Amino acid sequence: MKTVLIILAGIVTSFFYFPFEFTFLPVGLNTKIMMAVVGLLLIAYHIIKMGVARFSREIIIASLIAVLFSLTGLLSMDYNNSNDSAYASYIISMWVWLAASYTVVTFIAVIHQKLNFRLVVDYLVVVCLSQCVLALVIDFVPAVKVFVDRYIDLGINEFLTEVNRLYGMGAALDVAGIRFSAVLVMMSILLVKDEKLRENQKELFLYAIAFLVIGGIGNMISRTTTVGLTLSLGYLVFFANVIQANIKVSNLQLWKIILLAVLIIATISVYFYNTNAEVYKLLRFAFEGFFNWIETGEWRTDSTDRLNNVMWIWPDADDYETWIIGKATFSNWHAVGTDIGYCRFIFYSGLIGLSIFTFFFMYLSYALWRKFPVFKHLFLLLFVLALINWLKVATDIFLVYALFLSVGSPYLYHKYYVEEE
Repeated sequence: MKTVLIILAGIVTSFFYFPFEFTFLPVGLNTKIMMAVVGLLLIAYHIIKMGVARFSREIIIASLIAVLFSLTGLLSMDYNNSNDSAYASYIISMWVWLAASYTVVTFIAVIHQKLNFRLVVDYLVVVCLSQCVLALVIDFVPAVKVFVDRYIDLGINEFLTEVNRLYGMGAALDVAGIRFSAVLVMMSILLVKDEKLRENQKELFLYAIAFLVIGGIGNMISRTTTVGLTLSLGYLVFFANVIQANIKVSNLQLWKIILLAVLIIATISVYFYNTNAEVYKLLRFAFEGFFNWIETGEWRTDSTDRLNNVMWIWPDADDYETWIIGKATFSNWHAVGTDIGYCRFIFYSGLIGLSIFTFFFMYLSYALWRKFPVFKHLFLLLFVLALINWLKVATDIFLVYALFLSVGSPYLYHKYYVEEE
C-alpha cells in the first residue's frame, strides 16, 4: 500500500511541476488548479489548527511584494488602456502555485511521516526522469503519441508536432527547460552537501546517472536545460574539486562515480548517435553549440543567433513612459517583436515592474536561505538561474520556491520536518 501511495505522490508531484489539461475536462482546468483547490483547503485547515498569528512570515511578505508587482501591472493597464492582465493578476498566480505545492508537500509528508530537502528533491528527480523517458517514448512510438495527444492538452500539441520537438506530459519547450535546470541545481547541491548520499556508492551512482540523463534528454526537449547544467557543473567543480591542497576522500569518491557515469552514458550516446538517425538528429539539436564548436571552431546555435540579432528590442530611448511604467503588453509578444524576458517585462510594467519582480525573487532567496541555511547555495543559484533565464524568455520559476515555502510553512515544518539522518 505504501508503494502505491509513493507512486501516487510521484504522479501528484508531476501534475504540479508539469501541469497540463485533460481534453475531456473543461478548458482552463489544468492539474495545477485542481491541486490548488485542495491546497487552499489544507492551508485553511492548518491555519485553524495553528492559529492565524503563526502563519508563515515568509509567505506573507512575499505576498505583499507580489501585490505591489500586480498593482504596477494594473497601473500600466489603466494608463495604457490595455486589457492585458498577464502580470496584473500575479498575486493570484502566486497563490495558485503555492496552494498546489502545499498539496504536494502535504501528501509527501503524510506518506513518509517526515519532510526534508532530500525527500522533496528525490520526487522531483524521478518526475523529471519520467518526463524525459516519456518524451522519447512519445517520439518513437506513434501509438503512445496518438494516445497522449488525444487525452493530454498542452495547448501547443500541433505546434510541437509541426516543428518536431520532444515533449512529455506537460513538459515542453523553455518551461520544461527551466524546471529541468532547477532540479539539476538541486541535485548538485545534494551531491556536495548530503554526506549520507556521498557515502552510499549505489545511490551516488544512480544520482549521477539521473543527473546526466536529465541533462542530456532535457536538452533534447529544451536547450534552456543547458543553463542549469552549466550552473550545476560549475558548482560541483568549485565545491567538490580535487585540485585543492587538502583533498577530501569523499570528493575523490564523488568524481570517480561521476566519471564512471559519464563514461557509461557517453558510450551509449555515441553508439546510438552512429546507428540511429532519429537519435542522431536529437543529439545534434540538443548540443548544437558543442557540435558547431567542434566542427567550425565557433560556439553558436540558431536560437542564440536569433536572440542576439533579432530579439533584443527595447523601447525608444526617448519613450520615458514605456521605460518607467511600460505599455501593458505581454501576452501577445509579437506586438513588440521580442520574447526575451527583460524586454517583455519592460514593455509590460517598465523598470518599476521589473525591479519589483526581481526584488520578489531576491527576497524569496534570502528568506529561504535563512530558513534552510544548510542548503543556502540552492536559493542563491535559483536566483541566478532566474536572472539568466530572463536573457532568453520570461518563464516564471516561482513554483520551485513555492515547494520550499510549503516545506517551511509552520504546520508542516513543525510536525514533519527533520534534518537528514
